Amino acid sequence: MVSVDGAAPGSRYDFCPWLFWAQAGPDEQQRQLSWQESLRADGLRAVGARSYLSPLAAVHPDELRVGADSYIAAHVYLTGEVTLGDHTTLNPYATVRGTVRLGTGVRVGAYASLLGFNHSMDPSAPVYTQPLTSRGITVEDDVWIGSHAIVLDGVTVGAHSVIGAGAVVTRDVPSWSVMAGNPARRIRDRREPPAAAPAAPAAPAVADKDVELARFGARVREQAADLLDGYWVPARRRFADQPGAALTVRATCDAVEIAASVLSGAPPPVPADELADWLAGLQDERTGLVPSLGAAGPPSFEEPLARYHILAVGYALELLGGRWRHPLRAVAELGADRLVPALDALPWTTEAWHCGDWVDAYATGVFVNRDLFGLPGPVEALFGWLHLRQDQYSGLWGSPTPREGRRQPVNGYYRLTRGSFAQFGVAVPNPESTIDSVLAHSRDSRFFGSGGATACDVLDVIHPLWLCGRQTGYRRDEVQAWARHRLRLVLPHWRPAAGFAFDLGPGAAAEHRPSLRGTEMWLSIVWLLAEVIGESDGLGYRPRGVHRT
Repeated sequence: MVSVDGAAPGSRYDFCPWLFWAQAGPDEQQRQLSWQESLRADGLRAVGARSYLSPLAAVHPDELRVGADSYIAAHVYLTGEVTLGDHTTLNPYATVRGTVRLGTGVRVGAYASLLGFNHSMDPSAPVYTQPLTSRGITVEDDVWIGSHAIVLDGVTVGAHSVIGAGAVVTRDVPSWSVMAGNPARRIRDRREPPAAAPAAPAAPAVADKDVELARFGARVREQAADLLDGYWVPARRRFADQPGAALTVRATCDAVEIAASVLSGAPPPVPADELADWLAGLQDERTGLVPSLGAAGPPSFEEPLARYHILAVGYALELLGGRWRHPLRAVAELGADRLVPALDALPWTTEAWHCGDWVDAYATGVFVNRDLFGLPGPVEALFGWLHLRQDQYSGLWGSPTPREGRRQPVNGYYRLTRGSFAQFGVAVPNPESTIDSVLAHSRDSRFFGSGGATACDVLDVIHPLWLCGRQTGYRRDEVQAWARHRLRLVLPHWRPAAGFAFDLGPGAAAEHRPSLRGTEMWLSIVWLLAEVIGESDGLGYRPRGVHRT
């Protein structure tokens, strides 16, 4: 827009218009009044005393009414029938279009959009040929709309509300609401004080958390070769999960993942090509699956270990420079016609973790078949089912159980989203609801008491919080407080040149002794905990296997 004669485009008043009537000289004030008068030819119907309309704003309304002590700052984009009450402001780069009525004392942040119109979407014709519709937007008195927030057509924002930065408001907002997220949800009544983050136990006497993490990372890197050597079985040229334990496929895969993450190479005792050839040779040609060592008959997708081997062997082969020799035919056979009935038949109400494990393996199989063998797979059917079946209020799939509370659906959420949404780079739906549910579960003393916890339980909390936190800052302080507290509990459990036990709680059973499984999982967990608080760089390693990000 061309400025009125003599105006200074880009002056501080265009970007800080609240200063204008207090600091501008008589000539500047007169130029502003002249500018307002010129806008009457472009639809300005009324403007109150001490209001400022920046010459740098794109103001092209059908009708515009502005109350007293209000302003429209630089680079605002305004069209349609718009009304601003007294003491109401549009900050730089805000967009207000369509039929929009703003009350008294409304603040609209930079880059926010109020879109009081919509496109018709009749599938019988291209969108560009269809008419616009408009129900309008009403924002009542004393409302703050944060930067980058979006309010869509047909919405009424009740008085005294706050719309958080980046929120997408699709429904009416009750008065006194504090809204956040996409889609926006009511997180509290503005008249209530914000919920305080739970107080974490006092930290050990460490001056700087970055320093502690750096020391831990250095210790891991120094001891990694000796650690792997302790689980190596020379006579079999493979790894065991614990000294003296039977050989398993997963143990060798865990060793590969630890070496790749910490040492940036293959496990020192054995060449990478030897391990890659062995792992690739385990694949059953007919099904494409990897059975347990010594198992009789072809493996089935319904076997938990055969499903997990899709993940463990696939990522280990990738890290070793190898690849699958055959397509995962057991996955490819589950096309869209069979996939949906199979998903419906899973025990979501009682065993949500098992269901998440099933989806994780299936989605990873589809990913492998697409990437390596050009087999497309029913990706749309999978994500369509997941979107439709998620509980939007809990943000989870499946149901809590009387015996374990939220544990099944929370732990299932990690496995489900790991192989699907995270692996395919698709945004998770309803992340704020998920964060609410996961944080509530993280306070369950049955699984997160003052003593230890299992690697699965902690991983299945911190990964969802990390994944959802990539899309929203909702309750971030609480998430970070939990992560810091958990780091304080986990790091002291590292055993020199032996690593971590799977279960950090007291006990003499095998799961309470150091193992490759426990070490690989907890190293990944420590990285995720540190990443959530912004301090993962100090560790000097990054997960690169099943639990990579």
